[in-house]
Amino acid sequence: IYGTSETVAPKICLQILHTGRYAYHPFAVSAPSTKSPISPFPARALSKRQIQQTIKDFTHTATLAQEAGYDGVEIMGSEGYLISQFLSPTTNLRTDDYGGSFANRSRLPLEIVRSVREATGSNFMIVFRISLLDLVDGGTTWEESLELAHELEKAGVSILNTGIGWHEARVPTISTAVPRGAFTFCTRELKKANVVDIPLVSTNRINAPDTAEHILADDVSDLVSMARPLLADPDLLQKAMDQQAPAINTCIACNQACLDHAFVGKTASCLVNPKACHETELITRVLPEEERLKLGVIGAGPAGCAFSIAAAEMGHSVTLYDRADKVGGQFHMAKRIPGKEEFHETLRYFEHQLKANGVELKLNTSITHEDMEAAGESIDKWIVATGVTPRDPKIPGGDHPNVLSYIDVLRNNKPVGERVALIGAGGIGFDVAEFLLYHDKDKRHQDVSVDEFFEEWGIDPRQSKRGGLKSDCEPHKP
Repeated sequence: IYGTSETVAPKICLQILHTGRYAYHPFAVSAPSTKSPISPFPARALSKRQIQQTIKDFTHTATLAQEAGYDGVEIMGSEGYLISQFLSPTTNLRTDDYGGSFANRSRLPLEIVRSVREATGSNFMIVFRISLLDLVDGGTTWEESLELAHELEKAGVSILNTGIGWHEARVPTISTAVPRGAFTFCTRELKKANVVDIPLVSTNRINAPDTAEHILADDVSDLVSMARPLLADPDLLQKAMDQQAPAINTCIACNQACLDHAFVGKTASCLVNPKACHETELITRVLPEEERLKLGVIGAGPAGCAFSIAAAEMGHSVTLYDRADKVGGQFHMAKRIPGKEEFHETLRYFEHQLKANGVELKLNTSITHEDMEAAGESIDKWIVATGVTPRDPKIPGGDHPNVLSYIDVLRNNKPVGERVALIGAGGIGFDVAEFLLYHDKDKRHQDVSVDEFFEEWGIDPRQSKRGGLKSDCEPHKP
């Protein structure tokens, strides 16, 4: 945790989350008896007595966090979890004191906050993650969000964090296709509404210091939230303070090793930083002189670059070879796919780190087995990281001039006709489809339009109807 008494004292909060009908087990509960479209298990309605016990559970967890030395807690009230299920009239079909009017539907979060505040005292931080844009049909209205924000401050909330979208929403909210800071408009509008006097937090797709700085400088919010970017580079803040932004390993929002792992019960990690959550297993220490080697690495794709950097950090002398004229391998094809503009950042990071760690680059250089033998004692060990070769499916006619591989299309820019049949619907097949349908020119993250993203996905920033989706969108019932 960065910060000192001379700058900003570090604080740590524990998030308290009740999944409600998103629970992946047969004992799920919710406001009514219902079933989430993203869970195979139906949820049963909480009784009033069980609601009171749930409030006590939130409160007990907060007091345990206080006893453990946390400075506060964050109560998860968005993303479609239990509290969201009480707030939305589409999922809350109750007819008692916890259903019907918005005053009744918001009773649960307010009672939780009041109970936690009473149990923990006035100096304990309570952060509440409030949904400002549900992105599901029939969600809360903007006016209800403003009313809830006001009532939450009165109930004892110290900071309001922004929540965007329910997990079952069909609109991407955190993937790499989402432009940086696209949803900060919600926090800006809450700030402009002047209904609260407590700090507000912007969130979702804030992965770089300059993005965060612009949000703060433009008075969009008082704080910014980052999670996945700190898996990609735990030293992000220190590097930013040291004016070393090019050395930051930027989160590319792929979700492949963090959320994808977490949702199937695996340990979360990071595609661009495999050390994340494995710090006690993947240890790179500087070796004594007598243990250092002269290493030759063949292939300057992501694997070859990552290995070369790690080996150089340990003190080895590394020479990296590639027959291409630049490092990055097939990432150069991936970065061309619409929605994967962030992949440029990983390539930038590799280039910076290779230079910073003194890795000798030999590009436009092919290495054969004879070359490896001829190197003799100049190379102690060779590491082969030459990547993959496209599999030949052995389909009759595969050698026809009209048959192309993904490399022909994405790297070699071979012309493609108007009517296309793609064989293979995995990740690469999907990317080729995206490229053929939507690619007009190669872009960087700053070239991606937020307005065009909203238009494509049917997002109404004015929130003229419940949930923030445009009225002409296909209805999505939670």
